[in-house]
Order: sequence, then C-alpha cells, then structure tokens
Amino acid sequence: MSLIKQLWMAIALVMTLAFGVSMVVSVLSARHYLEQQLQLKNIDNATALALSLTQLPKDEVTVELQVAAQFDAGHYRFIRITSPKGKVLIERVAASQALGAPAWFVRLIPIHAEPGQALVQDGWIQYGTLSLASQDVYAYKSLWDGMLELLISFVLGSLLTGAVGTQLMRYITRPLSEVVNQAHAITERRFVTIEVPGTPELKSVASAMNDMVGRLKAMFNEEAARLDALRKKVNRDAVTGLSSREYFLSHLREALQGDQFGSSGSLVMVRLLDLNELNARLGRQKADALLKDVGTELYASGHGRMGQRAGRVKGAEFAIVCPSFETAQDAAIDIFERLNQNVLPKWFDQVPDLFHVSAVRYHRDQNMGELLSSVDEALAQAANKGANTWHAVEDGRNKVAVPAEQWRTLLTEAVSGGRLALSFFPVMSGDGASPLHSEGVIRLQTDVPGTLMTAGDFMPMAAQLNLTAPIDLGVVKLAIEHLRTSLGDIAVNLSAETIADFHFRNELTQLLKAYPEVCKRLLFEVPEYGVFRQFDAFCDLARNLKQLGCRVGIEYFGQRFAESDKLADLGLDYIKVHPSYISDLASNPGNQEFLKGLCNMAHALGITVLALGVRDKADLPLLALLGFDGATGPGIR
Repeated sequence: MSLIKQLWMAIALVMTLAFGVSMVVSVLSARHYLEQQLQLKNIDNATALALSLTQLPKDEVTVELQVAAQFDAGHYRFIRITSPKGKVLIERVAASQALGAPAWFVRLIPIHAEPGQALVQDGWIQYGTLSLASQDVYAYKSLWDGMLELLISFVLGSLLTGAVGTQLMRYITRPLSEVVNQAHAITERRFVTIEVPGTPELKSVASAMNDMVGRLKAMFNEEAARLDALRKKVNRDAVTGLSSREYFLSHLREALQGDQFGSSGSLVMVRLLDLNELNARLGRQKADALLKDVGTELYASGHGRMGQRAGRVKGAEFAIVCPSFETAQDAAIDIFERLNQNVLPKWFDQVPDLFHVSAVRYHRDQNMGELLSSVDEALAQAANKGANTWHAVEDGRNKVAVPAEQWRTLLTEAVSGGRLALSFFPVMSGDGASPLHSEGVIRLQTDVPGTLMTAGDFMPMAAQLNLTAPIDLGVVKLAIEHLRTSLGDIAVNLSAETIADFHFRNELTQLLKAYPEVCKRLLFEVPEYGVFRQFDAFCDLARNLKQLGCRVGIEYFGQRFAESDKLADLGLDYIKVHPSYISDLASNPGNQEFLKGLCNMAHALGITVLALGVRDKADLPLLALLGFDGATGPGIR
C-alpha cells in the first residue's frame, strides 16, 4: 500500500475517533442536561399542583377535576395521588406515543428523570402524596435531532476538509511523487535526476537518489569512453582514423551478404604512390600528414550516406563501400572530385602524380575475392590513363533504373494491396538451444511470382518518397496478425524516417492499444544511426511503447559508441551488436576485449546483448563466454 493511502487511512481513522469521542461526549452531556431539566420540571409541576389541590375542597370530584385539567393541559406520562396508607386515590396515565427517535437509540441512551413528588394537605391533615412525571418523548427527539445535526455537520466538514486536504496533499506530496517516479525510472533502467525538494524529510532522499544516479552515469560514461577508445584502437587505422583493414573487410562482407543495404552498390579504391616512395619524397611525418588528409576527405565523403564506409586496406591504398550510388561511375567521380579539389592542390608541388581512383559495381552474394580482384584491375586501367585519373566498371547485371513515380506507385500499391510480407528468422539463446524471439524482416512481393525484394532494395527509395511510415505501420499490423494466431515473440524494425513522424507515432500507439494482449510479445528495434539521428523522437517512441508493455531495442549497435552515454535514460531492453564486430571474432582478441566490456556494461544496466550476423554455430560458445545473451544470423537459421 502506498504511503499516501496509508496517510489518508491514518487521517480518516483519527477523524473517525475524534468524531466518535465528540459524539459520545455531546450526547451524554445533552442527555444529562435533559434529565436535569425534566427532573426540575417534575418537581416544580408537582409542587404547584399540590399547592393548588391543598386549597381546594377535598371531595373526590373536585380533586379529580383539578388533576384531569392539569393532566390535559400539560405533557405528562402520569399524575398520581396516593393516600398516606398507599392507596391510589386518583391516577391519570398517558397513552403510548411515538418515541421521536429510533427504538435502538432509546435503548442505547435511556433518559432517567425521577418523578416529582409533593404533599397535598387537608387543613392540618395529610390528604395524600402527589407524584407526576413529564413526557420524555420530546427529550428523546431533541437528543436524536442533535445527534443527526452533529453527524451531518461532521460529514459535510469531512467532505470539505477532504477536498481541501486533497489539494494540499497533492501540493505537499508532489516532491514525493517525483522521488517515486525517479525510483520507478531506475527500475526501468532510466537514470534521471530530479529537482531537490525543499521538504527536509525528502531533501535527503532526493539528494541521495540524485547522487546515486550521477555516480551510475559517471561510471557508465567512463566505461563507455574506455570501450570507445579500445574500439578505435582495435578497429581504426592509427594514422588516418579510417577503419582498419579487418574492420573494413567485415563491413564489406556485411554489404555483400546482409540485408541491411540494397542488393547492389559500388566499391571504390584509391591508391596513392607507393608508401616507400612517399616516405622518400616527403619524409615520414609529411607522408603521414598526406595520408591523414586523404583519410579525412574519404571519411567526410560518407556523411549523410547510410552504409558508406572508408578504410585503409594497406600502405597507401584505401577502399570505400558506397551502397547508395546508382552507378560505379557516380561513386568514382564523387571520390575523385573530393581528392582533386581538396587534397591535390595542397600536395601538387611535391607529389603531382598523387592518386588513381577505380570503382566497380558489386551485387549481393558476390564473392569478395573476385570483387577485390575486379577493383584492382580497374585501378590498373586508371593508372594507364595517367596521373590523377579514375576508371569505373559497371556490372552488366545492374537493373534498369526505375523512375521515382513508378517507385511511388509500386510501394503505394504494395501497402494497400497486401504485397508486403514478413520473413521470420530466429534469435537464439546464448547456447543456441532455445529461441528468444523471431525477427520479422520485411519483404516486398514483385510482379514476378515467388520473387521477394529485401528491405535494402526498396526502403531507401521509400525514404526518399516519404513512404516509410505506411510501410512500417503495415509491418506492425502483419506482426500483430501473426502473434494473434501463433506462439512466441516477434521483433520488427522501424526506420529512422518513420520514428520522426509524429503522426505515425500516434497511429502506432492507437493500434497497439487495440491489442493489449500482444504488446508484451512485440519488440521494436531501430537501427543505431536512426536512433542518434532522431534521438528525441526515439526517446518519445520508446517511452510510449514501454508504457504499453512492448520491448525496445537498438539494431546494428556499436558504430556510434561514443554517443552511447545518451542511452542511460532510455530503459532499453536489448541491443543487437553490429555484424562487423562479430565477423572473424575468434581471430580478433581486440574485438573480444571490447565486446566483453560492452556486455558487462550493458548487463549492469539490465540490457540484453545479442549478436548479429553470426555465420557459424561454432562461434556461439565464444560469444557466450564474452557475455552475449543470444545471437542471430545465417549460421543459426
């Protein structure tokens, strides 16, 4: 029971006790007063009547008439005259009357007033003893009415006091509510601070809670900074800041074999003069400065282009994965112009024959060795053209470009015509023995029967046409329909463009409220680049989804690890680590150390850690040893 309820119960108990005591004291005091008044009235009336009878002749008729007149004129229970020998001479008794109060009240609080007595004389001789008792019905009625008035006034006073007290209680306990909300947030893995209240009793509690949250955030930030430094040391080239050869090849392999990007893209290669020759011409320091300038420009080429990544593959050779360019020529020209305009002028006097650029198209499931050989051959052709030149080779399997309006028609009809589908892939526990949930991946049915397009094939165009919201909403509806007819949990992906759409978030909330029974079995995940690109929108979405009972996670986690300190306030349920960290993990002790630290940090926040892109079940024991709670990928499907 909450403290507020206990406080209200205590107040109600005290008020009830106070009312009960005041009621008893008031009723007893009133009864005592009424008894005294009845007693005095009985005595006065008996004395007056006895005096009147003493002065009259004592014949029976005269005395009886006087007694009857007095009885009829007043309100008496009885008037009685008895002789000195105890014989009743005259008696008048009132008929039974309504008590004026409930019988139980009369039995509970009886009024005892002694009858009044006086002597009636006949000259010097005692004629008899007069006894009379006034009617007590009116006393009971007065006592009962007084108690009712007291009860009504107490009820009205309690209601008024309760209304005023409620407002005061809300004002007084508002700091307590903030402390309670902070405690709830911590249990939900959201580490938030609150304003310290002025109430002394709560001030120390709030300060202690804020200090604890601050220390947890500081520890999280320190560990995140340490792991980010380790990640950069392991996966980045020390001179250029670009991806190391192993990390770049892992990313290229994911582009060729994964579903994150489109079914085709471009691979660009940049080759400078031989590194030994550069060192001989410029000296080591200037040669490193040249490599740094080239690396900075190649890194900048990926800004705003999802999936584009540059790496130093060896010596003075660099490679760039470009999933978003339509042709290899476009990719080659973009890189060439950047180097030609921003790097070559600075170094032209010392190294006039600075670079060659080549680009080739790749397609999904292409052999990576063959792709690297193709780009090397294209690079040789660029070198044959002379200094600072480029050459591109297009793949004959490239699809004919589809106009934007045709894409719009295709995607709109797909949503309205039921051509969207979900393909389900299991996410297994760390030992690979039991499923944690299924990942529902969107597919689009083409005009060719049995042919399905992956999300990477059409979602980039959907983003350009602002159609991701209806597509994602259609995916959620498909997941709900599947959950209503099957067992297990399902995770669905939301795109970065969708979570920024306020109208979509409202529609999604209303949709989920209609199916509360499936919310606990529904998981939502957003790619990491989308989380940090639309961070405020993601925070709002995560809060709404968790209030409905859904779970929230981040997919492809680890590319922007330096910003992960923002995640301490979100209450995430799980993260899926990017496949580039998982690939060839057994032979990469640096990534093993990084991932072990990542798992420890996530577990300290109550976050489940899953591995993406696992290609061999033999990797599961190592992943479990590092702390992973589960895994998914082509190796365990």
